[in-house]
Amino acid sequence: METLTISTASKTYPLYIGDRIRFEIQSFLNDLNGNFSSILIITDSNVEPLFLNDIKTSLTDFENIYSYVVPGGEGAKSFSVFYDLLTYALENELDRKSLVIALGGGVIGDLAGFVAATYMRGIPFIQMPTTLLAHDSSVGGKVAINHPLGKNMIGAFYQPEAVIYDTDMLLTLPEEQWRSGFAEVIKHALIWDADFYNWLHSEIHTLADLRAEKLQYALAKGISVKAQVVAQDEKESGIRAYLNFGHTLAHAIEAGLGYGKMSHGDAVAIGMLFAIRVSEEYYGINLNLSKFKEWFKQYNFPQIPKELGADLLLQLMKKDKKAQNGSLRMVLMKTIGEVETVKVNDEFILNTLIKELEEVQ
Repeated sequence: METLTISTASKTYPLYIGDRIRFEIQSFLNDLNGNFSSILIITDSNVEPLFLNDIKTSLTDFENIYSYVVPGGEGAKSFSVFYDLLTYALENELDRKSLVIALGGGVIGDLAGFVAATYMRGIPFIQMPTTLLAHDSSVGGKVAINHPLGKNMIGAFYQPEAVIYDTDMLLTLPEEQWRSGFAEVIKHALIWDADFYNWLHSEIHTLADLRAEKLQYALAKGISVKAQVVAQDEKESGIRAYLNFGHTLAHAIEAGLGYGKMSHGDAVAIGMLFAIRVSEEYYGINLNLSKFKEWFKQYNFPQIPKELGADLLLQLMKKDKKAQNGSLRMVLMKTIGEVETVKVNDEFILNTLIKELEEVQ
C-alpha cells in the first residue's frame, strides 16, 4: 500500500492506494479520529452488487450504517437525485458527526460529495473510487451536480477526510472505462510532467498494460500531479484551470450528445487533441499533432462527433465555466509539461473546429 498526502489551503488529508484495502476501511477511519456517529454509503446500481456488502461488513465498529443506491450513469448527477439523497439523510436523522462514503466513480464522488457539502452546511465524507477515471475527480474537493444548461454548474469546493483507492476494485471495469480513465492519466502527464509522458509512451502500449505495479505507479503519478496543482490553487483562481486541458471541447461534446452518451474520458481525449491543434496554430509551433493522434488510436479513442457541427460546438464551448464575458478561455500547450490559459476569439476556434471536423473519417 502507498500513502500520499493531499494538502490544500483548507485541509490536509491522506490518500491510500493498494490492493484489497477496502477490507481495511475500519482501521483507516480509526486513524482519522473522527468519532463518526453513523455512516451513509452512497453508490450506484453498477457498483452496489460488486462491493457494497464488502464495505458494510468491513465497518465493524458501527451500528448505524445506511446505504442509498442511485442509477448508474451521468444522469444521477441531477437535482432530483440530490434532493432524494438529502431527504433520505433527514429521514434517517443523520447528524453533523455522520460520515458519507462515496463508493463509485466520478459521478458518485461528485454527487455524494455535494450532498456532504450541503447537508447541515457540511458533514465529513470519504472518497472510495471504483474507476480509473476517478483518480482525477476524487482528489481536490470539486463536488457538483449537472444542469441541463451545463455540466458541473452547481457545486462547491469541499475536501474529503480521506481517499481510499482499492486497485482491486478496478479489475471489474469494462475496456471503455479503462480508456476513459486513461485519458485523465495522459492529461496529467501532458500538463505537468514530460518524464511521466515518456514513461506512458514507452510502458503502456495497450490498456491491458495498466495492471499491478504499472497501474499503481500511473495512479500515484497522476494523483501527485493533481495534488501539486491543488496545493497551489485550491479554488481555481489560477493554475488549477490547467487541469481542464481538453475539457472545454469535452464538456461541449458531452452536452451536445446528451450526458452519458460518450464517456467523459473519451470526450477529454478528443478535447486534448483539439487543444493541441489550437496550440499549434495559436503559437505557430509544431507539437506533432499527427503523432498524438496515432498514439491515441492505440487505445481506440473516438474521433470528434461530426454530427454536432462546428457552430453548435462553439456555442456549447462558450457556456464553459472558464469563459469570461462570453469570451472563450482554453488551456493551451506550449510544450509537453507546460501549459497556460489563453483567451481565444470565436472565429479562430470556429475555423479550427471546421478543420478538425473535415478530417473525421
